Amino acid sequence: MKRNPLIPFAVIAACGILLMVVVGLWGAHAAQEREAAKHKGAVATATPEKLFQDNCAACHGQNLEGGAGPNLQHIGGKLSKDAILKQINEGGGGMPGGLLQGDDAAKVAEWLAKKK
Repeated sequence: MKRNPLIPFAVIAACGILLMVVVGLWGAHAAQEREAAKHKGAVATATPEKLFQDNCAACHGQNLEGGAGPNLQHIGGKLSKDAILKQINEGGGGMPGGLLQGDDAAKVAEWLAKKK
């Protein structure tokens, strides 16, 4: 009785497909863990300066000098912390509201209020 010569190739192909699925799932899981660790670390160590750089600097400039948004270098001399917080939360004048929320918004508002 003759053996089918395609069986070894079919077994190798099946093993290869199984290996690709396992490695893909393992990689996806590892990526999710890295992303979760990144966000967990960012929440615990977020300074007002870092929050500003990540969320506001694209419009207000890296050094608060303005650009698409207004100059904020001396905003604390013009607006109170509460007024700055209201602007962050509600937006207005071309700025979208809610870019920062909760404690993050309060941290940035307090930090900007000191810029006089």
